[in-house]
Amino acid sequence: MLSTVDDSDAAVVLPIGEDDLRRVHREVSRFRLRYKFAIDQVATKIAILREEFEQTYDRSPIEHVRSRLKSPESLFAKADRRGCGTSLESIAEEVLDIAGVRVVCPFVSDIYWIRDMLTRQSDVTVLEVEDYVATPKSNGYRSLHLNIKIPVYLSDRTEHVPVELQIRTIAMDFWATVEHDIYYKYEATVPSSLLAELSHAAATAADLDTRMERLRDEVRGL
Repeated sequence: MLSTVDDSDAAVVLPIGEDDLRRVHREVSRFRLRYKFAIDQVATKIAILREEFEQTYDRSPIEHVRSRLKSPESLFAKADRRGCGTSLESIAEEVLDIAGVRVVCPFVSDIYWIRDMLTRQSDVTVLEVEDYVATPKSNGYRSLHLNIKIPVYLSDRTEHVPVELQIRTIAMDFWATVEHDIYYKYEATVPSSLLAELSHAAATAADLDTRMERLRDEVRGL
């Protein structure tokens, strides 16, 4: 790895030694670790809610849970796009989706139940809510996004760490997965015919969610 120092005449390229590389690697690893712990904390909260609900109501409001921690490459690439520099302090301030948790539910009503149960907890701070279920994106994307912050208790301090939480139904998740694969395949330049198909599929998925919830409510009313 090389660094460039500018002077009045020319740029001088200086090598970064192995000791510096190891130090940077350790700093980035420690930085990412607190986000990994935050994911673990959120996953534990969700697991507790899931088990309690299953024991109480004999069904699960959660189909499955996935999590992801941004790689160093993805982290610095997003920081560069945001123009927030490469210092870990500035990245922590500007990039709020380093840690991500996705919860997939059977029904739309489960989305809001999980939201309410999590955000009522005293150690969860809600930073931002984007409800793409009530107001889908123009391409048909639907999901509830919450940026939350939770305390992570380390050996010498407490860090309040942001986590991006996405909550969606099985139909929403299936559509989003296919849409992501299509955009990846076409490097974001998707043919208009496929965009039209995606839009139609989004409407079909939304109709399926509505129908399945209505069927569930009818069965409950028997």
